Amino acid sequence: MYPKRVLIVALLALAGALLNLGCSSQRPGADARAYRMGDPVAVGALVYNVSDTEWLDQLGSGPSARIPQNRFLLIRLTVTNGGASNSAIPEMTLVDSRGQTYHELTEGQEVDEWLGYLRTVSPAQTERGRVLFDVPTGAYRLRVTNDAEPGSERAALIEIPLQISPALPTPPAGR
Repeated sequence: MYPKRVLIVALLALAGALLNLGCSSQRPGADARAYRMGDPVAVGALVYNVSDTEWLDQLGSGPSARIPQNRFLLIRLTVTNGGASNSAIPEMTLVDSRGQTYHELTEGQEVDEWLGYLRTVSPAQTERGRVLFDVPTGAYRLRVTNDAEPGSERAALIEIPLQISPALPTPPAGR
């Protein structure tokens, strides 16, 4: 009789876990696999590869400099189309550790090699450039998707660790 009771308890626990899983709200990107920066990431016909990042306090200089609400994060990447037809490169988003999402900025003035916002890539071609975000300093995951109809898109997450270049020391005065 003891084994039957254990089986019933196990089945009830499994049913409760499945019910809880079905009712839980997923954070953005919870359905996507995570990859390390520098690894090629295939999402449908598109293959993304993030090579580096750069944090900036402003874009440009002087009175026309763009000042961010938080900090500018530039992400350098390539996107290769492995498909047989032209493909749009969808908007990318950043996801922080709490699930908060940040959308890519639509204006890239003063950004060298800006990838653009409305972009396509031809079959067997690679687009290179940088995308721009205004986010608090921290580690993120870049959510990338394939060019598919809403509801049938596939996504992946690319780890974007916090990497800030050290400031160069200023030599002492009089030397």
